[in-house]
Amino acid sequence: MTRMSLEGPVGQTGASGAEDSGAADELPPYAEAVLDVADRIPPGRVMTYGDVAEWLGEGGPRQVGRVMALYGGGAPWWRVVRADGALLPGHEPRALGHYRAEGTPLRERGPAAAGHVPRIDMRRARWDGVEGGAARAEAEAEPEPE
Repeated sequence: MTRMSLEGPVGQTGASGAEDSGAADELPPYAEAVLDVADRIPPGRVMTYGDVAEWLGEGGPRQVGRVMALYGGGAPWWRVVRADGALLPGHEPRALGHYRAEGTPLRERGPAAAGHVPRIDMRRARWDGVEGGAARAEAEAEPEPE
C-alpha cells in the first residue's frame, strides 16, 4: 500500500521536521507494516503501541510510537493508543472528536473533574487484532438469558 501523506499527527515529516530525501510515497517496511495494522483497527476500537508491535512480531511500543509520530497522519492514528488509555498529549480535542464520532468506549470523569479529558475504556475498546474476535469475546462474557 502506498501512502501519499507522510505527515504525522504532530505535523512533522521527519525527526527534524524536514522533508525526507527519498521519494515522498516510499515508507520503510516496518513503517508500512505498522500503518497497515492501524488501518485494520475497526472504528470504535483501539490497539496499544505494544499490541501493534506484538501483532507484527517485531519492534516494541517505542518503535510503533515513532512510526505513528512520523508517518501516521494518513492513518487512523487515534486508534493506536497508550496502554493506560490516556489521549495523545496535545491532540486530545482531535482524538476525542474521532472517538465520539466512532463510538469508542470512554471513561468519563465525574462532575468533580469538570473539564478533565476522559480516557479510553481499554477493557471495552481494546481490539485483539482478529476480525470479530473482540465481539465474540464480549458475547461469551455476557450471561446467557434464562
